[in-house]
Amino acid sequence: MKQLIIVTGLSGSGKSIALRMLEDSGYYCIDNLPATMLPQIAEHLHPKILNGENHDRIAISIDSRSVAIETLPTHIAQLKSQNITTQVLFLEANIETLVKRFSETRRKHPLSKDGMTLAESIASERELLSDLGQLGHVIDTSYLSANTLRAWVKEVVSIEHTGLTLLFASFGFKHGIPLDADFVFDVRCLPNPHYDPNMRELTGRDTSVQAFLGAETNVNDMIKDIQDYVEKWLPCFVSDNRNYLTVAIGCTGGQHRSVYFVEKLSQYFASQDCKSPQKVLTRHRELKL
Repeated sequence: MKQLIIVTGLSGSGKSIALRMLEDSGYYCIDNLPATMLPQIAEHLHPKILNGENHDRIAISIDSRSVAIETLPTHIAQLKSQNITTQVLFLEANIETLVKRFSETRRKHPLSKDGMTLAESIASERELLSDLGQLGHVIDTSYLSANTLRAWVKEVVSIEHTGLTLLFASFGFKHGIPLDADFVFDVRCLPNPHYDPNMRELTGRDTSVQAFLGAETNVNDMIKDIQDYVEKWLPCFVSDNRNYLTVAIGCTGGQHRSVYFVEKLSQYFASQDCKSPQKVLTRHRELKL
């Protein structure tokens, strides 16, 4: 077995979508495996069990209903000690989004009990799973379409997982701060291309917007300040054996300034100009695929 992906997180956050995407990408998928079975995963996934096929990419979904979910970190460490490449994807979303999703589907929350409201059940599950987000890569699905979630999951699992991956994400403050951000920088104080009718429908990826922002001294100064800050503290996160570090850049709508900053910062940290070039992922939450 060369690669094992564990998909976990809050109910209603999109685990089924992620697992189906992995299945479509050639992974052998198992839904809702008990956490206690992970130590025997190599034995249970022997080729003879899988109709004689030799699967080297496995994806497993484990949720809050699993027996002994609190033992998951120990089991994952045991798998890694057996030289099984193991990656964790933790999906979450804000309370408003989760309540809306459960209300629309009319599904019962898996942790609901007599006398508990839906919001209380969600809060209970979030507390139960609070430590699992530290095991791997967190994706906040609050404002994501199913297609965007599929694309992000595919991007995450496709990169080589050795060392730390630096992720830069743009967002709009009017849609909320990403739950998966380690650092959040606010660039709303800078000139906004939105007020120019010729650039209103464009994004920070377009040449005219880039030329406009690139000519602003304050924009260049803030990019340099963020760049220096991240570069200074990055070695501490590397030495802490972190798999991912997410830097979120926010402007008002998440279309122009934040997108421009993410593009510039991503280019720098992936280049030889950086003191220690990193594997870099780029996300633009408010831009449609």
